[in-house]
Amino acid sequence: MSTRTQSAGEDAAGETVRMTAWVRGRVQGVGFRWFTRASALRIGGLAGFALNLGDGRVQVVAEGPRDRCELLLRWLRTGDTPGRVEGVTEIWGPSRGGYEGFAIR
Repeated sequence: MSTRTQSAGEDAAGETVRMTAWVRGRVQGVGFRWFTRASALRIGGLAGFALNLGDGRVQVVAEGPRDRCELLLRWLRTGDTPGRVEGVTEIWGPSRGGYEGFAIR
């Protein structure tokens, strides 16, 4: 019998979560937001956005099932992205809603 511990950002009911990631590196002016949106749409079941920040990072907010958010986060970290990712920091929380689809901002 195995027991599974609750992961950060996942509630006991397994409902949707919100993952906010900040991506550092050469990620602006290289199509990074467009490819992030395409990846989110390919994964499916995600809503949110990708946004250029004034300090050169890209902020990615994704809401949906935790496993799908984790797939997007893994893609952000793989290096199989446009530009050059030097690091990704993320936080997890409950879904807030309010997004239709996945947008580029």
